[in-house]
Amino acid sequence: MQAEPRNRVLITAGGSGIGHAMASAFEAEGAEVWVTDIDGAALASCPNTWQRSEMDAADEASVADLFARIAESWGGLDTLCANAGIAGPTAAVEDIDMEDWRRCVSVNLEGAFLGAKYAAPMMKRQQSGAIIITSSVSGIMANPHRAPYVAAKWGMVGLMKTLAMELGGYNVRANAIAPGPVNGPRMDRVLAAESDAKGIDAEILREAYASGTSMGKFVDASDIADMAVFLASPRARHVSGQVIAVDGQTVNPDPKI
Repeated sequence: MQAEPRNRVLITAGGSGIGHAMASAFEAEGAEVWVTDIDGAALASCPNTWQRSEMDAADEASVADLFARIAESWGGLDTLCANAGIAGPTAAVEDIDMEDWRRCVSVNLEGAFLGAKYAAPMMKRQQSGAIIITSSVSGIMANPHRAPYVAAKWGMVGLMKTLAMELGGYNVRANAIAPGPVNGPRMDRVLAAESDAKGIDAEILREAYASGTSMGKFVDASDIADMAVFLASPRARHVSGQVIAVDGQTVNPDPKI
């Protein structure tokens, strides 16, 4: 009887939120899971069955060290979920501090780039692999007062499409998931920041964002995780270079209140 193919999965920012949901979903499918996070307390709460590394996804030395350890422990990598990201500032473009801009772009875009940079040689050698980047509907539309985040997420889509072209001949696929508003603490923080910036109650903003989708609701982290598991699976063997929104169909990313 032929053994099931191995799936060694690395998920950045896997200590909570979407990344944690991805790790749980992959483990449920029999994958070996390695998560990173800048939040040591979040990592400590993760299951002991996961490999865990405290790391800033935008720090190249840390990323290089991580992949050296993956090579030693696992001998390769089958799936990279480049999921690390931060919301960045919520402000009019003229009020955005340059350091806030740089940090937002660094964690989101450069974090995804560094993961791909070090995963690609492993995947090319084994002639297989899947790279899944967590972008956003803000990476295919726009969002006023979120310039650094939107710019980074659009950049991640361009990175993904380039990876798909560059690595396709090695049987390595690259795709991006574009979540809409996701239930959970991260979206609560985004709404609170926008509430402060606009002087509008956070619950009114929540209802406005939900009404901006055709389904009239937020998605759950598990919805994003299910898509990641599919994109990493043999069922998606010919899916590459795609941005797949999991958002209940955003029809108005900037509902007027």
